[in-house]
Amino acid sequence: MCADSTTVERVILARVDSTMAEAERRLRAAPLERPTWILAHTQEAGYGRRGRAWRAPLGNFTASFILPLNCPPQEAALRSFTAALALRDALANYVAPDALTLKWPNDVLLHGQKIAGILLQSHAITAGQQGHLVIGIGVNLRHSPDVAGLEEGAFAPIDLFSVAGQCPDPETFLDQLTPRMAHWEAQISQQGFAPVRAAWMTHAAKRGEVILARLPNRDIRGVFDDVDETGNLILTTPSGPCAIAAADIYF
Repeated sequence: MCADSTTVERVILARVDSTMAEAERRLRAAPLERPTWILAHTQEAGYGRRGRAWRAPLGNFTASFILPLNCPPQEAALRSFTAALALRDALANYVAPDALTLKWPNDVLLHGQKIAGILLQSHAITAGQQGHLVIGIGVNLRHSPDVAGLEEGAFAPIDLFSVAGQCPDPETFLDQLTPRMAHWEAQISQQGFAPVRAAWMTHAAKRGEVILARLPNRDIRGVFDDVDETGNLILTTPSGPCAIAAADIYF
């Protein structure tokens, strides 16, 4: 379980290769007993899902949250939902809340365009040591990536400044995000996934519409019907319901 926001440690760096890599280095050096944020103002070799490059110019939010967590991998993976809800709450301070939607499994959309992404990496429990989950978060606060560098079919990016005409600096955004992360972690730790799932579904992008799930060996097209109690995406296809544990999603 995550401690409340007053007991969370912070590491603020001017520059780093990747906050995820920095988190891994610190965990190799010594297990951390308290939840810890690593925030970098500039990240030179950041990455997202499947190793995709994540550019992080000055003014955007790039951080990794190290969460001491002893639980099965499938349960740890549900933190993509809590992180998405926390991000939505923090961003709603600057834009109309109904402009923000959540894309399964780990993106936050603003007006249907990608403003934030989430990456999870587990660090397994070893004998006598605490396990950890590292939650990497990138938010386009002031800048959007160049669309020319995006892969085909990727969501067009958007940044907070271009929509709201203002945006917080990364450390201020961290001030706002930290208590929201603690709130949603308390929900899942104390009450299980059900209330988190219900809240996430309230803001789910494209529910009831046809979407495409791209797996390594095939594509599945169907109506986005639900997310089940284990976090799987449920699509209604011509051959019946299909549960998907991991995929790239296209609208």
